[in-house]
Amino acid sequence: MEADTRMMDNNSSNIDIVVLTKGVPDFREGKVSFDEHGHLERGKTPTVMNPNDRFALKAALQTKVRSGGKITVMSMGPPGYKEILQEAMNIYADDLYLLSDREMAAADTWATSITICTAIEKLDPKPNIIFAGFKTADGETGHTGPQTSWALQWPIITHVVSIDVDSDGGKITAKRLVQGDIKEVETVEVELPCFIIPDPEFEAEYPKASHRLRLQKLTEETQERAISYEETLTMWDHKELNLDPDYIGLDGSPTIVGKVDPIPKAPAEREATIINFKSKKEMEEVLGVMAPFAGED
Repeated sequence: MEADTRMMDNNSSNIDIVVLTKGVPDFREGKVSFDEHGHLERGKTPTVMNPNDRFALKAALQTKVRSGGKITVMSMGPPGYKEILQEAMNIYADDLYLLSDREMAAADTWATSITICTAIEKLDPKPNIIFAGFKTADGETGHTGPQTSWALQWPIITHVVSIDVDSDGGKITAKRLVQGDIKEVETVEVELPCFIIPDPEFEAEYPKASHRLRLQKLTEETQERAISYEETLTMWDHKELNLDPDYIGLDGSPTIVGKVDPIPKAPAEREATIINFKSKKEMEEVLGVMAPFAGED
């Protein structure tokens, strides 16, 4: 038991992790704003953390719990993305990085990948595992992760549903869905550094009691840290990354937006009847409607 406690308190590891996350429009609000060129105005649009990035964060946290190391969460976007990083830290992060200035705005996946790759290479120590979400809820291209991996010249494993990190041996063994098919799974082994894209079918695994205790401890720590998250936040602009504005943001994006059809907020399709729960008569009417569905007379 004493050995397990030491393991739980020991953060030393040769594993350094980066998780990429992004803010996406909160389509539930139905208030998505575009400029005259068809580019999303992120500063005027309600934003939430990309749902698929949660699987990347959970995979990173599993790695830290079972193999140790440090988790850095990184995003690129306007200053308002600080709140997205705070949301990510509530799942887990040791520190946060936001790449942000006007020169980076309106970037396509190519220009985004170049910017992120440059920031990753600036980190000290450099990471040896990067996790990213399967795709984003706005663009849904699934390009940014693979393009960043290509820019780094790292191997990449996609559609990952299970992962085991051998920090001493410097390798990862992962199970992945073949072409996204849940019925066919293959096992892949790669050396670090590498890039991992967890599938939405990914589920974190904590088989040992010591893992579950450490998970609880780390979760409590990160949620406490998230309250004052800006103390762990570093912001870099294009000058600090030594990036030429001609190769990032809108100017560095080869993609041309042909047309944008904003998604209107869906109208309510069902009628609702408001009742007073203190009214015996109205409650009897509700029970009368529900009873047949419960198999009762």
